[in-house]
Amino acid sequence: MDWRAAAALVDHTLLDPEATREQIVALCAEAARFGFAAVCVNPYWVALAASLLRETPVKVCGVIGFPLGADLTAAKSAQAEELLRLGADELDMVMNIGALKSGERTRVEADIRAVADVTHAAGGILKVILETVLLSPAEKVVACELSVAAGADYVKTSTGFAAAGATPADVALLRSSVGRRAGVKASGGIHTAADFCAMVAAGADRIGSSASVAIMHELGAPK
Repeated sequence: MDWRAAAALVDHTLLDPEATREQIVALCAEAARFGFAAVCVNPYWVALAASLLRETPVKVCGVIGFPLGADLTAAKSAQAEELLRLGADELDMVMNIGALKSGERTRVEADIRAVADVTHAAGGILKVILETVLLSPAEKVVACELSVAAGADYVKTSTGFAAAGATPADVALLRSSVGRRAGVKASGGIHTAADFCAMVAAGADRIGSSASVAIMHELGAPK
């Protein structure tokens, strides 16, 4: 895969709680240099990232209800509104995993819809993190259906903070579930060019990774 084409699929990610201002500045510089689709950062850093990337095509993605998904819907919605005001173009929200596993489908869909409505009103993109490692295959399919019904633009595999991240099998399942009604983002544990290409081959059209630069070099980008 050509590294330039690969870069256009990347959400260059830094969500560590100890990430510093200096590291976020470096992340944004790397995203601009390689032509990544977006940077993905914690809410506190959204305004900084937006200011650094304003003159570039790189989008700013902030996370909502991260990493557990168990925040109140009102809190998720308010956080989404504030991040969009601060310059976020895209939001990655964590689905209410416990509610899904409790069979509370109406609550799950309403939770996603509340954030989707706020996001779309501001012209943004919403990705819903399902945390696939915690779900059965049947639950993954239900989560995809609820996400699409609620207006999600993408479904996403993982936060990267659970016991495991993306797998090609899960990406393929998500793709078969949503078809072309939504995008699929693979994230969590994608560290090599082989990982990257396997996720794309399985159906991912966005890749979230903190190892994006190393992957681009593996694919032939100049150092």
